[in-house]
Parts: sequence; C-alpha cells; structure tokens
Amino acid sequence: MSATILLVEDETSIHKTVKSYLEAEGFKVVIATDGAEGLRLFRRHNPVLVILDIMLPEINGLDVLQQIRRESEVYVLLLTAKTDEMDRVIGLTVGADDYLTKPFSPRELVARVKAILRRGRNTQDNQNLVHIIHDIKIDSGRYEVRRGEILIELTALEFKLLEILARYPGMVMSRQHIIDKVWGYDFFGDERIVDVHIGNIRQKLEKDPSNPRYIRTVRGVGYKFEDAD
Repeated sequence: MSATILLVEDETSIHKTVKSYLEAEGFKVVIATDGAEGLRLFRRHNPVLVILDIMLPEINGLDVLQQIRRESEVYVLLLTAKTDEMDRVIGLTVGADDYLTKPFSPRELVARVKAILRRGRNTQDNQNLVHIIHDIKIDSGRYEVRRGEILIELTALEFKLLEILARYPGMVMSRQHIIDKVWGYDFFGDERIVDVHIGNIRQKLEKDPSNPRYIRTVRGVGYKFEDAD
C-alpha cells in the first residue's frame, strides 16, 4: 500500500505539480487548500508526512502545525516565502522537521521528502537506555525527560537531540555532527536549525535559559552537555 502524504497548499499550480511528482514516486497524495481542511484530512488519512504551507486561508500553517504537534509526531515539511525567516524559525521551534522556500524545484521537494522519511523517529541504539546526569534523567525506553521530579515535555526531535548530547557528557559536538546524528546525512537545510532547537530545549529544561547549566555553547565549535557548576 502506498504511503500517504498530505499536502496543505492553496495555490493550485503548486499542489498540482507537487502531487504529480510525488505520485510518480509511488506516494498517495491527499490535498487540502486551507488550514481547517488540512486538519480534517490529517485526522482522516493518518499521513506519514505533511507538506504544509505557512500562508493559508481559514487557519494559518503555524497554527495548523501547533495543533498537529498536540496530536502526533508525524513528519512535517514547511513551505515558506523567502522573506518569512521568522515564520521558519517559529515553525522549527514548534516542531517542523524541515522547510523549503518558494519558489522551489519539485525534484528538490521530492528529495527532501525521501530524506525526511529515511530518518526514523526512534532510532536509539538501546531503547531501554537511561541517562542520569546531575538532576536530569533521560529515559529512552519511556521517552521521558525529568529534572528532579518535574516532567519536561519535549517533541520527538528535541528528545533525540538531547539524548544524543547526553550520551557523551562533556564532549563538544559540532552543529554538523548533531545534524548528521539527528536529521541524517542527507539533510539539506541550514545548520542554524540546531541553534533553534537547542534554544527551545533550554527554554524547557533550564531553570535559567539565559545562563544554561546543562547544555553549554562552545563558541565557534558547537554544544556539549555538562554541569555548569
């Protein structure tokens, strides 16, 4: 059975072209032309991936993305205008897996879709592995993070990024190394995606995100997980 992709896009020329290219690759494509319809079709068809335009009638793409993330960890690829950098940052923070700026090549979009689907949501080496570093407990089997007794709510991608850093406490990891481990070697996007997600994790994990205790920045190199005391 073909994997289903939901395309939420109100421009007819775009969704016709994208649908044609994806169907040629063996995917089943369901199309919604506004945000409200997108949410209805998402719940009806349970797609493996959502291609989501930010500028939509009825409900904008960022609001659609937030609602999807309350219900599912399905892959989401955002479509944005070149000038909408802040929307891209917000989208990545909310939980998009990647973004593509308009105008784009349909072949590049197909390549991005295939790369995202190859990543895998839950590829830990040991599903029962538990990391306890200072007062942080990262339980890969339960997919839970706690600071003391406080449960920290992370997206699947944020959890994976944090778990990668926690595997090697004190070791500095470059942005590219983190991308290779979390997004995959065929990731096409900007390295700054790492900074966006690190910032989001700090907001949830750190008592004082402006003075992080756990995830430290090593300027010009990358990030490491350690105690700041």
